[in-house]
Amino acid sequence: MIRPFKVLGIQQIAIGGESKARLAKFWIDLMGLDKKGTFTSEHENVNEDILQIGTGPFSVEVDIMQPLDPGKSPRVQEPRLNHIGLWIDDLQAAVEWLSSKGVRFTAGGIRKGASGYEVCFIHPKGSEEFPFSGEGVLIELVQAPEEIIKNRAS
Repeated sequence: MIRPFKVLGIQQIAIGGESKARLAKFWIDLMGLDKKGTFTSEHENVNEDILQIGTGPFSVEVDIMQPLDPGKSPRVQEPRLNHIGLWIDDLQAAVEWLSSKGVRFTAGGIRKGASGYEVCFIHPKGSEEFPFSGEGVLIELVQAPEEIIKNRAS
């Protein structure tokens, strides 16, 4: 099957919990990851810290997240492994092609994500109209910057 895009690698792993402080104790204090930033969105009900494993184009982001309101949706703390992010060389082409093949995306379309890259999400559950999904896993597609494309596209 010919695709108009390539998955270049893992961009991020997002982990949710009731307490970002407990997540930080483990991932920063015990595991030694570096904190690179924070992101808060009322619309997405999230308060997150952006951590990093490695450096340069081969680094992987680890986002530790807690809900702003534990009683509201989306519930970023459930499941604990909230989502994975994949570097994509041509996000627009990927979304158009995958949609045409019946892949269900979440509402919101392509937009700027927490780290400043263009992103969109594949829904964890299919529907009658769009039967293909992440099969229980929320998947973030992330537009790769040129540095990633040059270093990983082979």
